[in-house]
Amino acid sequence: MASPDAIQGGCYTARTMQPGATTTEWETLAIVGVGLIGGSLGAAVKQRRLAQRVIGVGRHPERLNEAQRRGLIDETEGDLGRAAARASFLVFCTPVDQIAAQVRLAQAHAQPGTCCTDAGSVKGALCAALADLASGPCVFVGAHPLAGSEKSGFEHANPHLFEERTCVLTPLPEHDPRAVERVEQFWRGVGMRVRRMTPQAHDAALAWTSHVPHVVAAALAAALRDEHRSLTATGFRDTTRIAAGDPQLWTAILLQNAEAVLAALDGVAQELSAFRAAIAHRDAAALNSLLQTAKTHRDALGNGGSGS
Repeated sequence: MASPDAIQGGCYTARTMQPGATTTEWETLAIVGVGLIGGSLGAAVKQRRLAQRVIGVGRHPERLNEAQRRGLIDETEGDLGRAAARASFLVFCTPVDQIAAQVRLAQAHAQPGTCCTDAGSVKGALCAALADLASGPCVFVGAHPLAGSEKSGFEHANPHLFEERTCVLTPLPEHDPRAVERVEQFWRGVGMRVRRMTPQAHDAALAWTSHVPHVVAAALAAALRDEHRSLTATGFRDTTRIAAGDPQLWTAILLQNAEAVLAALDGVAQELSAFRAAIAHRDAAALNSLLQTAKTHRDALGNGGSGS
């Protein structure tokens, strides 16, 4: 962690919570988009006392007021520019196709020394669009906390959602290293393990581990016939659980990462073809080998995971 006197702009001060553990205390944190992730983030920040006040930013006053009533945020604000002018740190928890424009708007109003990050599932296009904010008075550092569920809305917020999960940071070579350290310390502050990757490597990996699994689950759920619904049990429900995610949100994710998703879908299609061929030829040895490989890979994951 950078020492306090190395930080410009008065973004934060470091304080020791317990022996061997430091955290980051921000004066004012703004969360743009108070849904499952934003609401959980607000709850975690408040529980861990990482900020003196948390502003929830959104377009629906009644929803923000309810999030405030539940104790997830301290204040509500419908104007992003006004919130950015007051905040020393902003986290954008909105759909991936909206984040770049929102960061631009916030940057136009933010005070020098302000840091911005996000929780978006696709990083390549976003980081390229905001590459000029890698240094300067208002720095944006891309991030993706691998935590969440198929549920949406702050009603399902959980202050422990981020604990022991992985957050991927995607800094560019031109990034101010002090700003990257500040953002990394923030995500560590809510209990996450932080890993740094290039935006392109992140998107290629997440196509396999998150985006294509959603497509496959959605395809399986969509193919279910009405007359078979009463016969679904744990296997089908577990396999298709993530297909219950917000369609609008996932449309944006899949289109933002289209090339990597298409490449991963081709790989899955090859595996399905191999299974189909083994079954069609009644080839027990080939089928057993395919299933054994799948079991080995799944067993290696254990019972945990980083979320999606």
